[in-house]
Amino acid sequence: MIEIKTSTLSDGEFNRGVFATRDIAKGELIHEAPVIAYPNKEHEFIEKTILADYAFEYGKNHSAILLGYGMLFNHSYQPNATYDINFDNHTFDFFAYTDIKAGEEILINYNGDVDDMDPLWFNKEQ
Repeated sequence: MIEIKTSTLSDGEFNRGVFATRDIAKGELIHEAPVIAYPNKEHEFIEKTILADYAFEYGKNHSAILLGYGMLFNHSYQPNATYDINFDNHTFDFFAYTDIKAGEEILINYNGDVDDMDPLWFNKEQ
C-alpha cells in the first residue's frame, strides 16, 4: 500500500517520503507506527540529536519516537492524511484524509490537526 521513495518536498540528507503504491480511499488506515515513548523530562537529551526534529508529543507527560514509516511522512498545510494516537496499542495510526491516488506522496500536517496553520517549530527558530 505504501513505499518509501525520493521526495521533492524533503531537503534532508536522504530526501525521503511515503508514497501510495495503490489508490487509497478517504478514511482508510494507511499505517500503524509503533512508538518508543519517553518522559518529557528526558527530551533535553533528545534535543541534542537529530531526533529532536522527529519527536512527537505523546500525551501530556511524554514524547515519542515513531518506528516503521511513521517518521518519514512529510509535512503539508493541505495534507491528504492525518493521524490519531492509539494509546491502547502504543501506535500512531495514519489515515487517508482525502482519496489518495497511486504514486501520490502521503502528507500530514506536522502540527497534528489538518487545519492548524501555525508555523512549524523548526521554522520559528529562523
